[in-house]
Parts: sequence; structure tokens; C-alpha cells
Amino acid sequence: MTTADRDRIALAGARLVLPGGVVEGGRLAVEGSRIAAITSAASGGETEPGDLDLTGHTVVPGFVDLHVHGGGGASYASGIAEEALRAARTHLEHGTTTTIASTVTGEIDDVARQAAVLSELVEDGVLAGIHFEGPFISRNRCGAHRPDLLRDPDPALVRKIVDAARGHAKMVTLAPELPGGLDSVRMLADLGVIAAVGHTDSDYATTLEAVDAGATVATHLFNAMPAIAHRAPGPIVALLEDERVTVELINDGVHLHPSVLDLAYHTAGADRVALITDAMGAAGMGDGRYPLGPLQVQVKDGVARLVEGGAIAGSTLTLDVAFKRSITVNGLTLNQAVESLSATPARLLGLADTVGSLETGKLADLVVLDSDSYDLVAVMRHGRWILGGDTFATVKPA
Repeated sequence: MTTADRDRIALAGARLVLPGGVVEGGRLAVEGSRIAAITSAASGGETEPGDLDLTGHTVVPGFVDLHVHGGGGASYASGIAEEALRAARTHLEHGTTTTIASTVTGEIDDVARQAAVLSELVEDGVLAGIHFEGPFISRNRCGAHRPDLLRDPDPALVRKIVDAARGHAKMVTLAPELPGGLDSVRMLADLGVIAAVGHTDSDYATTLEAVDAGATVATHLFNAMPAIAHRAPGPIVALLEDERVTVELINDGVHLHPSVLDLAYHTAGADRVALITDAMGAAGMGDGRYPLGPLQVQVKDGVARLVEGGAIAGSTLTLDVAFKRSITVNGLTLNQAVESLSATPARLLGLADTVGSLETGKLADLVVLDSDSYDLVAVMRHGRWILGGDTFATVKPA
């Protein structure tokens, strides 16, 4: 077998979830790191000897996670490259082929040092960028962030951590009602960095001001913000109703009741929903105690809570589980689920030309699922199997 032969892979007989709809019995050819061709039996695409037989499987584009703090017992906020690599690998093995590294609240200089380490991994192609969650958030809605380390979003301080990322800052979560909040949103928009509204005590009007100033994301909508009241709709309604905003949702069965997630979909639509993990280091691990930045988290029965105070502290979710729940619990179509786990976040990050959908010419980032259970079977990134590729039989000559 030549090197060229090894760089060519064809997957045949699978259900392919394409931007235009679902194709049964499709054939997807990969050359090198890219998708070379997609055909179906109806369009004349025929199985060839040596193709991998994926009958009974569903192929979707690799997942894109906008908001994740760690996994595999490791944290992106550690400032240690080896830990960041382990976290990224853990989520990759669960189908997340494109990932942002999210930090947590810390001293400004510490967060800047973390950004410097994570930037090297962006440059190495491991990460797709950096998301700063805190310290520019509300003390009243701080969740699993240390209150004594929170700061008002002074544009100079916000700019300091953005600059520390050396051009790789993708998103900053802040509370726009705090002093400097709206000015920081405008600055981030000017810099091409996503301004996200989250961990906020903002009211409806101020939230709309933030969107007008350039905010385009709701950080884990419903969580760490005021609930909807009939005379005070607050940030949730403002963020849901504005078509300029993409809303993050954590579909782990803990952060949101399924009906609340359904409400968000009915209001915003799949093209404005990005399903995220908000995972901390316990993702892909068992129960126990784990660090989350400067705080300690106890995981029991898969639910992460702060050791002190008991607040929910991120999740132990992986996106393959979120995908399965979106289909089996929330009743989304395959295309809607793909939109929220791949296409929408890829578009938000400016990466839609290369990832987020199964199309000829794009990177061969694929997730293979069992068509009956929607359990993850295999993962491919950049045309190389990460796991599961050796489980498929080849098509034999006729």
C-alpha cells in the first residue's frame, strides 16, 4: 500500500447528515486532511472494494465547543501545557474536534500567564482560541468564581488579558451592567473578539444596550443570571429575542430542565443555539474532588458542585452526550442537532469555511454514531482516526 493509498479513506453505507438534509447509504471520501467527495446511491455513487462499511451508522461533522474549562482530570486554567493537552484530548475522544479553552476568574496577571500558555497550543493547532470567563462578572451571579477576585470590566484590564492571548482571544464573558461594561463590549467588538453577556445581574434594557454595543453571545443562558419575571424580563428575554445573539445552552439534564431548553429552541431556533459543555476537569472521569481555577469542586453522581457553598460548578458533560440528549430527550432532528453542535459555533468563531459541516473541501472532522442508539462509535480529525476507525470492516470485491 502506498502513502497515497493510506491518505485515501472512503466511508460507505452510512447515513450522512449534510447541510441540505440527511442522505441514507451515502459515501464520503477523504483524501489527506480533507473531504474529497460526497455521493449517494441515488446520485450514482457506488461502493468500491476497500471502502469502510459503515452500514448502520450515522456520520455527523465534528463537534465545536465554545465553552469548556477542562476534562480528563485536567484544567485549562492550570497554566500547564500538559494539562491543557490532556483536557483537549479527552473531549476530542468524545467528538469535539474543534475546541476553545475557557479560563476562570483569577488574578489578572495569572490569567494573562494562562493565556500565554494556551496561545502556544492555538498556534500548534490543538485549540481554536481562548475564552475568558471572568473576572469581569457580577458578584451577585458569580457561581463557581471566587468573589474576592472579581473586577469591574475596566477596558484597560480587559485589553490586558486579550493582548496576553497574542491574537487568539475569541471571547470574553462579562457583566455589562458593571462600570466599564458597555465600553468594554464596544472595545471587544472593535478588536474582533466576541463579547458575551454572562454571570450578570443586568436588566432587560441594559442587556439590549450591550447587544447594540456589539455583544453577540449569551454565556450559558438561564444560568448565572436573573430569572424571567413578568414585569422584569431581565437578560434572558433580551438575549433570546434578539436575532444578533447566539445563546449557549448546557444540555446535561442538570443545568436546564428539558422544557427550558425546548423553549430556547422554539424562540431562537437551532441556528442561534450553541450547545456547550462548560465542562470542568471531571469530564470523562469519575466522582471525586477536582480543582476549578483557585476553587475546589466535589463531583458526586456526575454533578459538580463547589466544596464550599455547594453551587453548581460547571459540568462533567461531553458533547457526544449532549448530542444524544438533544435527539432522544428534546426531540431535535439530526440537522437541528448538527446545527447547534457544529455549524452554529463554527460560524460564530469564523471557522465555517473549514469545519462545522460535511462538505467537499472542508476538513475531514467526523463523528460516527450508532444509528439506533446515537452512541459515539468513532472520531476522525483532519482525516486521521482518533478512535474507533479499526472497528469497521472493509467492503470486499464483488
